[in-house]
Amino acid sequence: MLRFIDTHAHLDGEEFQEDLPEVIARAKSAGVAAILVPGVESSSINSVMAVCSQYPGYCYPMIGLQPEEVKADWADVLGEMRKALDNNIQSQDSSPLKYIAIGECGLDFYWSRDFEKEQLAAFEEQVRWSIELQLPLMIHCRKAQNELLHLMRPYEKQLTGGVFHCFTGNQQEAEEFLRFDRFCLGIGGVSTFKSSHLREDLPAAVPLERIVLETDSPYMSPVPHRGKRNESAYVIEVIQTLARSYGVTEQEVAEKTNDNVRRIFEVGI
Repeated sequence: MLRFIDTHAHLDGEEFQEDLPEVIARAKSAGVAAILVPGVESSSINSVMAVCSQYPGYCYPMIGLQPEEVKADWADVLGEMRKALDNNIQSQDSSPLKYIAIGECGLDFYWSRDFEKEQLAAFEEQVRWSIELQLPLMIHCRKAQNELLHLMRPYEKQLTGGVFHCFTGNQQEAEEFLRFDRFCLGIGGVSTFKSSHLREDLPAAVPLERIVLETDSPYMSPVPHRGKRNESAYVIEVIQTLARSYGVTEQEVAEKTNDNVRRIFEVGI
């Protein structure tokens, strides 16, 4: 049986409050061996850890401020997150649930640039955390690639690595991201859409050694589940799509992407 990792699932969201045990059971049955759960705002400090504490060794927590959640109070929110992060690191418990990454963080100018300066400042602060604590980044970038890469370049040699989550760009955009050689692209359900060019662009520009799998649950459901709530079990659709695109077996996609997760997040299966 294939075993693989979903590197991005918002299992703490209200969409999963009624049936999370069944969602986890379906994921395990489908071959999902681990799920990484990002933070997005102040309330997710507690909600992410609550989910991961129910499934230790299977669900792994991250902490971060997602750019669409950045408002005028961003510094206060990051202050809360930093306190939680420091307490987590300093925990003397023999088997605490440790944060494995900073994220979901980044830039998003798709809808508005009303908080552009705040987004830039919040992201740079989280980049500094990543360097200070040697934790990888889980990066959200939408309509902001030039600004994001410009901000990151001065820190490039110090960064431990991470993921450019939910990549949907073209070959040139992929190459720009992958100049950060300790980072991978997160590939999810968009790759299965009929309109997507990822099935051609990824094999042309991105080796499998630079890809990790994700769902972004409950969003971005792959074909044939479009229009439904996404969940980790559906990663198999992404694996099958990538295997066909790269001309390799599903096992090879699973193994190589698992290796990439181990390298970046030190989460092993």
